Amino acid sequence: MTRAAPEGVIEAVARIAATRDGQTRWVGIDGCGGAGKSTLAASIAAAVPEAAVVHIDDFAGPRIAEWDWARFDAQLVQPLLAGRPAHYQRWDWDRDEGAEWHDVPPGAVVVVEGVSSTRREVHAPWALTVWVEASREVRLARALERDGEAMLARWLQQWMPSEDAYVARERPQQRVDLLVSGEG
Repeated sequence: MTRAAPEGVIEAVARIAATRDGQTRWVGIDGCGGAGKSTLAASIAAAVPEAAVVHIDDFAGPRIAEWDWARFDAQLVQPLLAGRPAHYQRWDWDRDEGAEWHDVPPGAVVVVEGVSSTRREVHAPWALTVWVEASREVRLARALERDGEAMLARWLQQWMPSEDAYVARERPQQRVDLLVSGEG
């Protein structure tokens, strides 16, 4: 594991994109909620036109523990590994039902961002994995700003304890390729 600035991550993904030779390349951006994963993924997508961003939150719902990695595997990973286009459905959290469908072409750089996106159950052949870290205080402040006071109890009683359990169980920050501060 190496510490990197966000610009270093973007450069690493650009190198991966330049050398993919028509093969799908997988980039995992992991970290706890509110750490800055989505911001980093958006920066990558803006700088690397070949990058397709997939949000783990698209596979989460109020009645799904953590997120549905089996559906992620079936709708995204397996088709791309077979050289076929992937076609996955975003889950609408508020309505608790499937929403629009998204296509990801084979041969793209697939940037998967979200809490526990690089968990052991995910069978993507990662070309690069990143852990975005930020203090609990920063993450909670961002969560309140983004989701409002009404979601605070869910953050404190469900999501943060689940994230803590994932980090304790798998220690992802020790097995990723790059460690990035999301404090800025």
